[in-house]
Amino acid sequence: MTTTKSKLLFERAQKSIPGGVNSPVRAFRSVGGTPLFIQKAKGSYLYDSDGNRYIDCIASWGPMILGHAYEPVVKAIQEYAEYSNSYGAPTEIEVEMAELIISMVPNVELIRMVNSGTEACMSAVRLARGFTRRNKILKFEGNYHGHADSFLVKAGSGVATFNIQTVPGVTAGVANDTLTAPYNDLNAVERLTGNHKGEIAAIIVEPVAGNMGCVLPKTGFLEGLRKICDQENIIFIFDEVMTGFRLAPGGAQEKLRINADLVTYGKIIGAGLPVGAFGGKKEIMQHIAPLGNVYQAGTLSGNPIAMIAGYTLLKELKANTRIYEELDQKTLYLKKGLEQACAAWGKPHSINQAGSMISIHFTGQPVTDFASASQGNNDRFKQFFHAMLRRGIYLPPSAFESWFLNNAMVREDLDIIIHSAKQSLAELS
Repeated sequence: MTTTKSKLLFERAQKSIPGGVNSPVRAFRSVGGTPLFIQKAKGSYLYDSDGNRYIDCIASWGPMILGHAYEPVVKAIQEYAEYSNSYGAPTEIEVEMAELIISMVPNVELIRMVNSGTEACMSAVRLARGFTRRNKILKFEGNYHGHADSFLVKAGSGVATFNIQTVPGVTAGVANDTLTAPYNDLNAVERLTGNHKGEIAAIIVEPVAGNMGCVLPKTGFLEGLRKICDQENIIFIFDEVMTGFRLAPGGAQEKLRINADLVTYGKIIGAGLPVGAFGGKKEIMQHIAPLGNVYQAGTLSGNPIAMIAGYTLLKELKANTRIYEELDQKTLYLKKGLEQACAAWGKPHSINQAGSMISIHFTGQPVTDFASASQGNNDRFKQFFHAMLRRGIYLPPSAFESWFLNNAMVREDLDIIIHSAKQSLAELS
């Protein structure tokens, strides 16, 4: 396949955009080569500027759970766009959206719309600090909660992809207030909370990590965090920017049967449009302005176009919960096929899967945290990524990112992915 137009566009982009991209992982720096410039998408397929078609295993990093250009969402956006793109004033669809989310998610009594997952996590932490009157937060190595300063301390995802250990611009004071522990290490959390009694405002965690590949919580890990938070009066925050409405209608809280105090969401609640939200218990959420004195605001928060898009998608997910069964079955089918392909290949590998999230790690050890994820053979992943891309399979361009399936995928798509993986693995050194 030829990618001449993408190459020309990338050359052009680098003259006006830092690195030629508006989010670092898109630059293909960790896998090499030139990023593809996408022109359109439909269902389970992406089409680049040269007209090449790819089976999409990213789903815009999660939100396109029913596939691209899902017709009811497209029609809803078109209808609302005729009214205006934005008002900067309250709308009925914001209320309907909030009511819908509260009806779907356990333990969410009030919810505030924002403009991104980063903003949602940043605001949730500020609220936790204001509520508890404490300064420190505890996060986990390899968990990525957006690019706010405190979240970039030992973060996963893009920071891990670029092997950035310390981020210029993050002050020593911010770093000092950010405690980190290995994911799935409850003993480390117990030591940190013991050493900082009465200082920790919040523990924030990806209930299923998606920013060091897909990494599942060990049995008892989240339950243990919940217990520690109860004992130490710490706010427990689930970052469900990836897992929210993907693992179940009520997200990871429903799937894993763990109640968080605050929950954050991202682009899935806008069906892929820029949006986020944070919500939780009324006793905490009522401290947000204008009810309380923890300030948070956004001119475009609750944007009507984003709200109607997300409302249309979430309403479908609530009404047709069989979608989750179908997605799980498709992902398990893919996992089985990939395991068979890897077994025939005969070299070290590990495959993690939770619902419709899945990832391959080129290591023979179980991947349970950032340290074990980092032991993967990234050079081998680069080869695999490009071998799959040549065969029309679009994977995340980083070994530290989960794949996300969409329900527009049919058995033929999955078989093509599996067959392509067999061929691609055979080419690896």
